[in-house]
Amino acid sequence: MQPKHLGVDGFPRSKDQDKIISQNVQSLFKTPTGQEVLKYLKSVTIEAVSGSNISDAELRHLEGQRYLVALIVKRINHAMRLKNE
Repeated sequence: MQPKHLGVDGFPRSKDQDKIISQNVQSLFKTPTGQEVLKYLKSVTIEAVSGSNISDAELRHLEGQRYLVALIVKRINHAMRLKNE
């Protein structure tokens, strides 16, 4: 059994488990449909600009959404780096 390390998402798991998760995410989002879905998710989260009238709760909600989309992108990038190793 491999020792646990902090994965891409900061959760402890084996390197093999972390690698598989990243490869699965990349596989899902590398299709044309997956790329369009990711483009949409970015448009409503990472690329969204909120005005000064946003409440604290709304901002926290949006930041949580942004975190998840950024994690998907981070997983895709991780899988690409693994291919280049």
